[in-house]
Amino acid sequence: MAAVWQQILFLRFPFEPWLRASVSYRVFGLLQGWRGGSWLLQWAEPLGAMILCVLLVAAPFVSTTLIGFLLLACAGYWILLSLSDLPLGQVTGIHLLVALYGGIAAIATVLSPVKGAALSGLVQLLLYLIFFAFCARVLRSPKILAAVIWVYLMVSLVVSGYGIRQEFFGVEQLATWNDPLSEFANDTRVYSYLGNPNLLAGYLLGAIAFSGVAMLIWRTKIQKTLAAVMFVTNAACLFFTDSRGGWLAMVGAAVVGGLLLYSWYGNRLSPFWRKWLLPLCFGFGAGLLLIAVLGVDAIRLRLLSIFSWRGDSSNNFRINVWLAVLRMIGDRPLLGIGPGHDAFNAVYPQYMESRFSALSAYSIFLETAVETGLLGLTTFVWLLINIFSQALQSLKDFQSQHKIEGLWLVGAIAAMTGLLIQGLFDTVWYRPQVNTLWWLMVGIIAAQIPPCQSTGRDNPSP
Repeated sequence: MAAVWQQILFLRFPFEPWLRASVSYRVFGLLQGWRGGSWLLQWAEPLGAMILCVLLVAAPFVSTTLIGFLLLACAGYWILLSLSDLPLGQVTGIHLLVALYGGIAAIATVLSPVKGAALSGLVQLLLYLIFFAFCARVLRSPKILAAVIWVYLMVSLVVSGYGIRQEFFGVEQLATWNDPLSEFANDTRVYSYLGNPNLLAGYLLGAIAFSGVAMLIWRTKIQKTLAAVMFVTNAACLFFTDSRGGWLAMVGAAVVGGLLLYSWYGNRLSPFWRKWLLPLCFGFGAGLLLIAVLGVDAIRLRLLSIFSWRGDSSNNFRINVWLAVLRMIGDRPLLGIGPGHDAFNAVYPQYMESRFSALSAYSIFLETAVETGLLGLTTFVWLLINIFSQALQSLKDFQSQHKIEGLWLVGAIAAMTGLLIQGLFDTVWYRPQVNTLWWLMVGIIAAQIPPCQSTGRDNPSP
């Protein structure tokens, strides 16, 4: 039964024979001879990592158009690497399902009622999917992976530091982010360089997760102190965003990350701590949360507003959008209206309630269903199951080999969990500053899958 389940999830799939029999395989490696004589491509992975770092440094500060050009650069470099190198040992079940999702999105575009708008969304989606393949290709080296994460954490420190400054010195609110009828209608919500507090919260989730595990991976006291400063600064900035989805996401990421760390270090604990560490940690965390809710009016009112249903203007807005989106899905259930916010904006006005215009479905699962139908949603969920299953299996492999760099996977899993939780109520996941981070983390997981898993061989030949 386990073997059947692994085949269904593509955890154990004979990729190498499949690739050799595939027509598309002939495209890969066409320039192998040129690569052998190229001095530049001898440094293919480090050069790719440099392009990736440029994108990570620029993303919080530049326009989405410039981010798009950087994604094009990543896509072009991935094509160059693919033409000059065979993909054997590099293709995983994640790659296959990402390609399947891209294919479904392409079919949804062809059948879309607004083909021109959907085509624009398809191009953007394919850029992100190729960006995943690019990350999975260049981040296989532990040193390169550690360097890229360090760059992201340093940039996030600048972003969160500026956000904290906004909290204490004040900043103009660029939109009505608080319920105008609530007691905290005029409260400051920080947004740093990203222009939106919910978007900032999503951006910082990965920084919090990776800085948390960096305290364990980095070796010197100075490095560990820097990681601790990053963790506290990023967490404080996310708190100051007043993003309810971000708060829930941070709690979810902390729970998942804590459980994974307990699994990693559990065998090293004494019997007493093995039994009581989790209950004590969860009890302490619940106690802190209870004190914060009871003792701080801003936290209590902000969290209780989640359960006020239509009594909160933000909740009421989302409910009306969700009802309209469900009607859109009902009219085109199989393949949806096509990918992208342009397609959504072209069709949504036909279904929306008066005064509730929206740019998206305010839920990544509803957005996926409305764009690519139930076929796309099913593939997306299938992809998520595969990603987390592969990540957990790779984490076990790193643990059995006592490789501490495997803890980066804990950060990736925790951050992705947080983004999915926030994505239940928002679609900042589709903004390039966050979407690139999502596919970066998927690429990190795919890059860490051992060759024996990706090719389906239990015992790779020497």
